[in-house]
Amino acid sequence: MSSRDDLKLCQRAVVKIGTSTLTYSNGQLNLQRIERLVREMADLHNRGIEVLLVSSGAIGVGASRMGYKKIPRTMPEKQALAAIGQGALVQLYEKLFSEYNKTVAQVLLTREDLDERLRYLNAANALLAILGLGVIPIINENDTVVVEEIKFGDNDTLSALVAGIVNADLLIILSDVDGLYDSDPRANRDARLQTEVQEITMAMENNSKSRGSSFSSGGMLTKLRAARICMAAGVPMVIANSDNDNIIRRIVDGEEIGTLFIPREEKLQARKKWIAFGTVAQGWVLVDAGAEAALLKKGKSLLPSGVVAVEGDFERGTVVAVATAADKREIARGMVNYSSDEIRLIAGKKSSEIEKILQGKDYDEVIHRNNLWVEH
Repeated sequence: MSSRDDLKLCQRAVVKIGTSTLTYSNGQLNLQRIERLVREMADLHNRGIEVLLVSSGAIGVGASRMGYKKIPRTMPEKQALAAIGQGALVQLYEKLFSEYNKTVAQVLLTREDLDERLRYLNAANALLAILGLGVIPIINENDTVVVEEIKFGDNDTLSALVAGIVNADLLIILSDVDGLYDSDPRANRDARLQTEVQEITMAMENNSKSRGSSFSSGGMLTKLRAARICMAAGVPMVIANSDNDNIIRRIVDGEEIGTLFIPREEKLQARKKWIAFGTVAQGWVLVDAGAEAALLKKGKSLLPSGVVAVEGDFERGTVVAVATAADKREIARGMVNYSSDEIRLIAGKKSSEIEKILQGKDYDEVIHRNNLWVEH
């Protein structure tokens, strides 16, 4: 069975609709397109497939209502526009879905909701309970109260995290492009659409650094970052053009349309999924070449002997980034057994020396492999 055929088995799908799909270039809502996509999602739901909608557009709708030509730069203005636009957007969705006898629920998330393990689990349980009631959750970042330090940054990332949280079978990102090209199709007429991707390379990211429209926060680069999350979490992801008729049904029916990002065969355990993607790293632990090889090639725990330096201040139980000392390239994330001050004292030392240095020892490892996610 091909990778596209696997999509036919989908029982739970996350659909992400971007600002460029929801609005015209002037920021006004594209009602015809929204109505068509709502009808497609309602029909998918009628087939017995659970649907979660991650929708951008609150700030854009608010800006349009207030006569802005572009999104303002200051956070308070963005928050005010989000408050204006979010209500209008959800009201529109509720009206359109109700025409197909579908009930919707508004869910607003911030990075903080996923950063703590308990709140992460609460978010997951709430979304699963909503699905259990036969309701379609409409999810957005809580732009009205969020600040820069706790932003997801874009709803592509949010949709990928949501897909991982609920163990979705598919993430569909609808945009104004046909998928991932080998170069920018707006600059190169010979650019070729890539129908399947098994690995995201640096070249792909370098070719995808253009931003989205003036009313959106994303672009192809954010979609590639979302694909990284999905592929690691074992969730297939498709980027496709929302202008195509019956686009959602055609994707779920396995038609070769858009770009399919093929996930790893092994799904991450729930705990490691949270460590890898649900949290913001609170600091850095830099390691030598020996530790790098032990983590990446042998699946070992991180011992103090391999630690070269520590950056940041953090407590025990915090999730940190593990990077190479040579070029500070992130290779893993994990939950530390010791604080930043303690790790500085035992860095480069043998595990047998920990007790003498710290006047006690709870663990031999700085990060145990069970609490470690490694980049592949």
